[in-house]
Amino acid sequence: MAQTSDQEHHVMAAAYHLVKALESTKNLSNDTRKFLGDLDVHLSTMIIRLDEADSDNQTSKSRLFSAHKTITTIHSNHPSICDSGPLILSGYLQAVAELQSLIPTLHNDSELLDRAQSTLQMAMARLEDELMHTLVQNKLCFEPEYVSESPTYNGSSIVSYEDEYSVESASQRDRGSGSETDEYVMDFIHPDVIPQIKSIADTMFNSGYEPEFCWVFTAFWRDTLAEYMKALDVEQLGIEDVLGMDWKCLNSRIKKWRVAIKCIIRVYFVSAKRVFDQVFQEHGHIISLTCLFEASKAHLLCLLNFGLAVSIGPHKPESLFCLLNMYEDISALTPDVNALFPDEIGSTVRIEFLELSTRLGDSAKVVWDELGAHIASRSSSTPFVNGGIHPLTKYVMNYILLFTDYADTLDLLIQGQNGPNNVSTGLKSLMLTLEANLENKSNLYKDCSLKHIFMMNNIHYMVQKIGNSTIGPYFGDKWVRNHVGKFRQHAMSYERVTWNYILNLLREDGKTGRSALKAKCRAFVIAFEGVYKSQTRWCVPDLGLREDLRISASMKVIQAYRNFVEKINNNIGEKHIKYTEHELGTYILDLLEGSSKSLNRSQKR
Repeated sequence: MAQTSDQEHHVMAAAYHLVKALESTKNLSNDTRKFLGDLDVHLSTMIIRLDEADSDNQTSKSRLFSAHKTITTIHSNHPSICDSGPLILSGYLQAVAELQSLIPTLHNDSELLDRAQSTLQMAMARLEDELMHTLVQNKLCFEPEYVSESPTYNGSSIVSYEDEYSVESASQRDRGSGSETDEYVMDFIHPDVIPQIKSIADTMFNSGYEPEFCWVFTAFWRDTLAEYMKALDVEQLGIEDVLGMDWKCLNSRIKKWRVAIKCIIRVYFVSAKRVFDQVFQEHGHIISLTCLFEASKAHLLCLLNFGLAVSIGPHKPESLFCLLNMYEDISALTPDVNALFPDEIGSTVRIEFLELSTRLGDSAKVVWDELGAHIASRSSSTPFVNGGIHPLTKYVMNYILLFTDYADTLDLLIQGQNGPNNVSTGLKSLMLTLEANLENKSNLYKDCSLKHIFMMNNIHYMVQKIGNSTIGPYFGDKWVRNHVGKFRQHAMSYERVTWNYILNLLREDGKTGRSALKAKCRAFVIAFEGVYKSQTRWCVPDLGLREDLRISASMKVIQAYRNFVEKINNNIGEKHIKYTEHELGTYILDLLEGSSKSLNRSQKR
């Protein structure tokens, strides 16, 4: 067996010297010279392995020189060791391993020890470069199809009261809660190079260069997370930047933040942790977790600081649903974070998540508690034009409609504040506040009829919005019936105040003298034209409600007018009748359209 080993060693040595001789030949092409260099490395590696098998026949000095030669030759011939194929990388790492095994045996020879240590340092520096080169060259583009399929949020919250005329564009809640985003593993680097990276890690760790490897590795992943956040269109903003944003800009950034925080926890961390665990497989999960934490803590804490800034305020009503969305997201992600960072190393992240969840929930409660005061504070000094649906009514109703999907979360946050059904009680209280505010606004009208039109319109709008929505059960049938009665009562009051005087003019009062009848005709025309002039400007937006009011008025006024005209014709003649029955009916149909109109004189027959 020893003879066979000697024969192999002689063959390898002869081949090695032959290659060295060929390498000294002039006028070799670059490809040939590179081929001989690779063969040189391969033969050196084989000789090292034979030396390991028969170390008694080799001096430490020759083994050191052989390993040194392999390392320097590869450095000279290969700008990138990892790109040169597994044979070259294997030979290089074998030479480094040879140095690692030699160094403990060289303490009695300082010259050889210095030579071995300097060669090892040179090799470690090169491996650092190779590590970063391999990571960068094999980094994969983020999958745009995943980013585009991630939950996106359009119209996640109601617009502010200052944008009152567009408030009806506010939509229902975003359909992308944290619980709906499944874990998704994506490759940030090509899977084929992970064994190479692991072999570099093992070699550097075994050489005592653990900090150097971890520094390079975490730096790459820190930059990767920054690029991923940029791909998700997330800016790294300070608290002051967030507090200084206008609502529209802040709302847009919150939507992007919600996508980003879920993708980072459930995509980036899951994917990165898989790679970290593979690379540090031989060195324990503490090393893996520490590096993952160091690579991501700055960006993650910056992301959480954005949420903290939003929770600080200002606590405007339009921020409530954003706060609730963010609270639900963070609450849903907390188990994921606890699983990712279960040890003391990740306690900072776990604590920050818990604190943010608490702050968002507390801020949402503050906004909820202040809603009534906010609605009550929206006072007016002038009456709302034409008696239509006030912007505050639209704002509050569209706001209330958003509560359906948040009821469970709100009930959890405000337990014990308003009895057994916190949200239901709170919503009814808001409606009482709105009604009181509208009543105050109605008192600004000088015309009592318009006051009733205004209240009828707004209460009818409230009933329609609640009765036809999923928020209805929180108010109940009794509330709906009660408010149907309210707007109908206002409709009857409007009709009575508007038409009773005119109907009294048309009724028989026992006066049959020509002058009395002429005076009645003039009084009727003045009264009706006054109603027409003012009430064509008034607005009843709901077509069905408007038609009901017109039909009711027509039935009463036209019949009374028909009897009146007949009496006039019999007593003072047709010439004193300004409008025909048909014209009167047509004019009544012009009322409550919301646009001013003028009466045309009837054509004389």
